[in-house]
Amino acid sequence: MVNFGKKLMADQVEEWKGYYINYKLMKKMLKQYVQQTQHGGKDREQVLKDFSRILDDQIERIVLFLLQQQGHLASRIEELGEKRIVLLEEYDISQVYQLHDAYREVGLDLIKLLRFVDVNATGIRKILKKFDKRFGYKFTDYYVTTRANHPYSQLQQVFKQVGIVAVVGALSRNLEYLQHHEGSFVSIYDRPAVTLKDPIIDQVNNAVQKLTHATNFMQFLGQHSLIVQEDAQSGSEDLVDDQSYHFMSLMLNLVNTFLYMVNTYIIVPTADDYAVSLGAAATVCGVIIGSMAVAQVFSSVYFSAWSNKSYFKPLVFSSIMLFLGNLLYALAYDLNSLIVLLIGRLLCGLGSARAVNRRYISDCVPLKMRLQASAGFVSASALGMACGPALAGFLQIKFKIYSLTFNQSTLPGWVMCIAWFIYLLWLWLTFKEPEHFTKTLVSEQPSESGCQGNSNLEEGLAQPLLVGIEQRQEENSEDNDDTELASESSHEPATSIASAYRLLTPSVKAQLLIYFMLKYAMEILLSESSVVTTYYFSWTTSVVAIFLAILGLTVLPVNAIVGSYITNLFEDRQILLASEVMVLIGIIMSFRFTPHYSIPQYVISALITFVFAEVLEGVNLSLLSRVMSSRLSRGTYNGGLLSTEAGTLARVVADATITAAGYLGTDLLLNITLVPSLVICIVSIAATLYTYNNLY
Repeated sequence: MVNFGKKLMADQVEEWKGYYINYKLMKKMLKQYVQQTQHGGKDREQVLKDFSRILDDQIERIVLFLLQQQGHLASRIEELGEKRIVLLEEYDISQVYQLHDAYREVGLDLIKLLRFVDVNATGIRKILKKFDKRFGYKFTDYYVTTRANHPYSQLQQVFKQVGIVAVVGALSRNLEYLQHHEGSFVSIYDRPAVTLKDPIIDQVNNAVQKLTHATNFMQFLGQHSLIVQEDAQSGSEDLVDDQSYHFMSLMLNLVNTFLYMVNTYIIVPTADDYAVSLGAAATVCGVIIGSMAVAQVFSSVYFSAWSNKSYFKPLVFSSIMLFLGNLLYALAYDLNSLIVLLIGRLLCGLGSARAVNRRYISDCVPLKMRLQASAGFVSASALGMACGPALAGFLQIKFKIYSLTFNQSTLPGWVMCIAWFIYLLWLWLTFKEPEHFTKTLVSEQPSESGCQGNSNLEEGLAQPLLVGIEQRQEENSEDNDDTELASESSHEPATSIASAYRLLTPSVKAQLLIYFMLKYAMEILLSESSVVTTYYFSWTTSVVAIFLAILGLTVLPVNAIVGSYITNLFEDRQILLASEVMVLIGIIMSFRFTPHYSIPQYVISALITFVFAEVLEGVNLSLLSRVMSSRLSRGTYNGGLLSTEAGTLARVVADATITAAGYLGTDLLLNITLVPSLVICIVSIAATLYTYNNLY
């Protein structure tokens, strides 16, 4: 593990050394303040003011140097721009190439400046966290509140980099002109979808995105996958070459993801009818739907261990379990057994290979394709979520073959049986086991970097959240800096749920609560939709299926808008809070306040709740990856595990709530199940406000 102080020294540009944050001095001052307060030399208020003044001086030196360098770069671009105009008029190709090289030199210096800002921004964040930890009170909250929003804020210069982004734009625009000098000069602003194909600009854009947390659709979508995205500029070795990569095996993993999500949601429109046909209450649909989530907690554990040795065998086992589970689900009708039905759904949950699907992408897909594969994983999940209910809407037929009944309740099971059987044959014939790569990973006992460190899970033992290689290396050193006397063991990953819980800061707890809330609200909405709409609006199964399919189809376009535009206009914490408020509005609108409950009220409130919960999920996972301890970014009991356990628990509790509330009568079901959602949402908003300035 690299000590951040040493890494800061190693990353410094020699001639700029006097302008970096003096991290060593700040740590020394912290140590002195701790000793002085312990011996009564200074009170905490005085320490806070003194340290604020020291940090202000550090930031001012950084900012003034940053502005100076931006001016130098701007002047060089301006001079080159004047030369460009002359040269293009003369159409001197050799001179144009020389000018192109000169622009590239500016680009390299710009990258150097971006890294300067990145190192200093990281140092400021770490020293703020360190102060809070040493003194036990929220200096970060005070400092950000008083500095970030001030009209003369220098802190904003470090964390917003508007000036540098303007320089990036000028460099990109001029290179675009040079690259297309033989044709009409169309500005990059007129073709925003076209990316300038220049390696220097690619590096500049990657540095800007890392620094500003800027996203595009692919990146924002990839956040939902919990697959580690490595920094292409970090210099980490890509252990997957193009020869070992097998496209068909990746497709099989994505198809497995798609079919599993179809399998999860295909029963939602008819689960209540199936429960009634077996002599149970309609609200038992909550237990039927939720039993699959309960089993996923256990499947994540053994699939995680299994994927260290093989990808093919766990996928085969998964397909067999899902085939048998759906078979039992379909046969339960003729056997007139609710127990058989629940066993079938439990088997389906035990066949959840999403950990293997995600592990395959992180281990066996080349780095240059990993972002697209991660987005494909999320897209397959979203499409499966939409196609499941839609497919159920088409299965509105009834017939018998011998003693077997085929109707809207059993056909989802039969259809998925056939689908998994076909998939199993396809898997058996075409999947290529990456044996050599897997053996290499096992022999090296991967745990720390990139492709080697992705044995964690989404459903149970989740992948570490989206943290780039450089960022993770810096975060891994956070605990190393806390005290020179700390033992090595204190920097190891958490070894149990209890030890992981003790590492949770208020910010992390708030983000986990938000994740629980959004999953709870979504599960309540989806699982009780059939019962509620049948009772109040007399909707048929087909109408319910169409409604749920429409909800599922909003996932991709909403993420496209948020990932490409919204996250680049507002801070993540602002989007987080606004989304929580919108989810709260959606929940409040869902309540039945009068005897007459209208379709427009239900549909609009459901869309608001579902759409903003989707927005909330991506931003929540992004923030969680930034605020959690370095010890929770690796190992078995990592932040990803805690977040997905929170989500799985939310689904189980929500489905159990639906069944329990059903005993009070269907007329009370809607309002009773919405009350916990309302309370949890209000508490999550309060937690966000409490930790808001620590999410800076």
